[in-house]
Amino acid sequence: MATTPLHSVGGGFSVAANSFNNTNSSSSLLPTTPHYSSLLTRLRTRNFCVKKKTTTTTMSTSAQASTSVPPLPENPIVLGCGAVSVDFLAVVASYPNPDDKIRSTSAKLQGGGNTGNALTCAARLGLKPRLISKVADDSQGKRIIEELEADGVDASFLVVSKGGNSPFTYIIVDSQTKTRTCIHTPGYPPMIPDDFSNSYLLAAINGARLVYFDGRLHETALIVAQEANCRGIPILVDAERKREGLDDLLSLSSYVVCSAKFPQAWTEAPSVPSALVSLLLRLPNVKFVIVTLGEEGCVMLERAVTENVQSEETDVDDLIEILKLKRESNRNSPTCISSGVVKLHAKGIGVVSGRLFVGTAEKIPPRELIDTTGAGDAFIGAILYAICANMPPEKMLPFAAQVAAIKCRALGARTGLPYLTDTRLESFLTFRAQEAAIV
Repeated sequence: MATTPLHSVGGGFSVAANSFNNTNSSSSLLPTTPHYSSLLTRLRTRNFCVKKKTTTTTMSTSAQASTSVPPLPENPIVLGCGAVSVDFLAVVASYPNPDDKIRSTSAKLQGGGNTGNALTCAARLGLKPRLISKVADDSQGKRIIEELEADGVDASFLVVSKGGNSPFTYIIVDSQTKTRTCIHTPGYPPMIPDDFSNSYLLAAINGARLVYFDGRLHETALIVAQEANCRGIPILVDAERKREGLDDLLSLSSYVVCSAKFPQAWTEAPSVPSALVSLLLRLPNVKFVIVTLGEEGCVMLERAVTENVQSEETDVDDLIEILKLKRESNRNSPTCISSGVVKLHAKGIGVVSGRLFVGTAEKIPPRELIDTTGAGDAFIGAILYAICANMPPEKMLPFAAQVAAIKCRALGARTGLPYLTDTRLESFLTFRAQEAAIV
């Protein structure tokens, strides 16, 4: 399958100039809007210049604009490299048994993919994300680009192949257990470093405050990560599970956000807290590691800038149990409990100086919990914003947890993603020191 080359132009790049000339009957799934018509016109014109645009967004009644909105970070540009897709979501009363025939209670067709979702979240919070990924010139590829650009994500660095298929995922949402099952079909042909030029890479990374990777497209991701590292740009890696090439990305990372099972799977440590110590010892450039635990919240270990030489060693497993006891069991909104700077000891692994944090999640009433698809991506999108805004961990973790909780109140990874002006975020954007209990 051929990949349409990118063309350099002054001030920006064209993407796959004639990639979307051919359409098929399935394109009727796409909405006909002025934005979409404009997008097709741009994509059918060679050597167009990428221009900044303003996206007007309408918020629901429950998320009307707050009167006090924090200023945007000084540099709001973030670059993401990884997965985008189309999600076919179906809600069922309960997960089917083999050979069953059932009906969905509701359905949705929406853009997805870890990086696409996280950057959409970051854009709604006010950042200016750019995306490196690959789609095909099919109806699904058109939909992916249209949704990203409508949300303010710069999709001009996507590679569009002639022929093949864009990535897509079937998602079954179980209303009874509040879980989701994903069946993913990768895009073809896959993205490779030869898909873009050095000038393309330099334009994409220029001016970025932060670079994010979800662990996919590992050959391309490594090249982008190496360039970011050479320029001193911090790197955040989403370590969802062990993947080919992930170790190379982790070695260059500044921040790591893990799924619940990854730390122990990667380090073979006996517990999550001891695995965090192992991660910081094995990855000397990493400033902090966060482990997301779903409705149980999250745990974070931040490396100390200066070591507290007077402190005694503290067993990391014992300390985390102490912190958990400090949580307010009757509080529904996200909070954060932290230790001071201590020497954290993990048996058989070693010692690292740092601060341990336990973040809680919102207790969402069962009737309000609709879909957890993309909750982790929403959390990461909020972490991207928090890093750019220089939020302290005590503020960052509850904020990210609240963003993820808001997302879970709607079907799909992006439907419920909040904007920075959402009143449900207001209290989390004004940090009050007394809200962070320090042990």
